[in-house]
Amino acid sequence: MFPPRDMPSPSSLFSAYASMAASMMLVRSMANELIPHPIRGYIVSTLRFYFKAHSPKLTLVIEENNGMSRNQVYDAAEIYLCTKISPNTERLKICKSPKEKNLTIRLEKGEKIVDTYEGVELRWRYVCAESEKNNPNDPYPPRSEKRYFELTFHKVHKEKILNSYVPFFLEKAKAIKDEERVLKMYTLNTSHCYNGVKWESINLEHPATFETLAMEPDLKYAVIEDLNRFLRRKEFYKRVGRAWKRGYLLYGPPGTGKSSLVAAMANHLKFDVYDLQLANILRDSDLRKLLLATGNRSILVIEDIDCSVEIPDRRHGDGRKQHDAQLAQLTLSGLLNFIDGLWSSCGDERIIVFTTNHKDRLDPALLRPGRMDMHIHMSYCTTHGFKQLASTYLGIRGHHQLFGEIEGLLETAQVTPAQVAEELMKGEHADIALQELTKLLKRKNLEADEGEADADAAEKNTGIRDAKRQKLENKPRKSLRNIRGRGNRRRR
Repeated sequence: MFPPRDMPSPSSLFSAYASMAASMMLVRSMANELIPHPIRGYIVSTLRFYFKAHSPKLTLVIEENNGMSRNQVYDAAEIYLCTKISPNTERLKICKSPKEKNLTIRLEKGEKIVDTYEGVELRWRYVCAESEKNNPNDPYPPRSEKRYFELTFHKVHKEKILNSYVPFFLEKAKAIKDEERVLKMYTLNTSHCYNGVKWESINLEHPATFETLAMEPDLKYAVIEDLNRFLRRKEFYKRVGRAWKRGYLLYGPPGTGKSSLVAAMANHLKFDVYDLQLANILRDSDLRKLLLATGNRSILVIEDIDCSVEIPDRRHGDGRKQHDAQLAQLTLSGLLNFIDGLWSSCGDERIIVFTTNHKDRLDPALLRPGRMDMHIHMSYCTTHGFKQLASTYLGIRGHHQLFGEIEGLLETAQVTPAQVAEELMKGEHADIALQELTKLLKRKNLEADEGEADADAAEKNTGIRDAKRQKLENKPRKSLRNIRGRGNRRRR
């Protein structure tokens, strides 16, 4: 300590500080003038590297998406960590659907989990970060929130974690998912999402099965066999150099069970369903991103394809240049590449199902094998379909006294399985329900007969009019000279 008499005065201290600050400002100004900016940045980063405290910890960042595709490690971590929740965890997200046996538990943002693997301590943290602000006029804003996991451990265990621990929790998550598997129905959401479009899911709880479908037995058996053959031919597809996918076209009048067949296929294969509405997609690039975001073992459904593919001439109506509109366009060519081009190989075990009410309206390019491999005609209700519906809705396993009359009426009446099912639901007693169905079939046949009579009458009237017109056209015309000659003789 300095004696009191040797202590510098406050004014001296202030003068020394001011002089040093001025010198530093002068040196900084000269450095900015003489040293280029890239070199200054390199010097600063080097100084920070040597003077900062080095941590022995290593952190792995596991983001939700890997470019345009979904990050499977993220999904596995989300499932695996729900089994490692400790009493110290403060916030959790829970949910449960009506058909799930247990609660679904997920971490809330900012929460941490401590795991141990072969004596190594691993610290997990779930992070949700706000994305950077974007141009408010951008019609396709990126995801408003970026989600990822952080896995922190000592650096010396890097090889063990990457080569052993990560594969371990990937397999663990797969086993948990298979054990508690609930089929999902994915649909598009265009609000607050990555590039304007993303998948969101709900549980698929449709009860349709092949046993309850009102289809011809031979056709039903052919579809089941085709699906089973597809499942067991992974090595075959790889050997012949084709993407492991299969395309189906379901065509027929409305109400013939096309959607129910899709649900039966999903329940039979245990595949998730992706409902792709092309009307919500503006660009081919969005279509490719959606394809990459679909999971394996899935059914992609494009309903009413005859209406959806009429899109090559769509344009924006806001006055932008035609070139920009073309760039933001969903084209038939993009759809075809999506079905069987190079992009179709970005995934395995995929079923693509198209539905239409008018097969004749489809572009022939969509119908060839490789795009729609199997064409399935969903027809009006037949006698086999009726018996299946009577068994399902009324519990009639054998014969009923009204079956003969109904089967005779079905030979001429055009009714869909949906119409038959609606009639069978009108009465709790089988006799009443079948009587209502008989009335419907008789009414349909009567309407068909009246329609044919009207058509015959119209055709007959048209024939009569055509005959009269033809007669008038063939009738010889009197010449103007003869008419004038007769007039002159009368005047004489």
